Amino acid sequence: MTDLGLNAAAFAWPVRIYWEDTDAGGVVFYANYLKFFERARTEWLRGLGFSQQAMRDADGAIFVVTDTSVQYRQPARLDDALSVSVVLVEAGRASLVLQQQAWRGDTLLAEGRIRIGCVDAGNFRPRRIPNAILERLSPA
Repeated sequence: MTDLGLNAAAFAWPVRIYWEDTDAGGVVFYANYLKFFERARTEWLRGLGFSQQAMRDADGAIFVVTDTSVQYRQPARLDDALSVSVVLVEAGRASLVLQQQAWRGDTLLAEGRIRIGCVDAGNFRPRRIPNAILERLSPA
């Protein structure tokens, strides 16, 4: 496993908070931060040139979340504009560890460490991440 540290350049994806994202208290329901993190990871991969559907079609591989740890700092509210970041921390042959944060301006709202594993789309057994992705993620 390669430890890339937190110095790698962060990818950021904008997220707007809608009614459907909030709870009875008028703040973002805590589990929705995992959805925001998922969207940012998908767009991070797309930004690297990899569509998850194309990966499934071409290689029979998909990414699944295998572990999460999230800390909630401040609430987000209706109409807030967030920036959700993705930083690759570790890259292994079959899994990636990512540090993700949700920001409203200069205020950190939530942060998480997410491990995604690569599995075979047919039987969900662990498998190697496609070489093209691993090569793109390798430090220069």
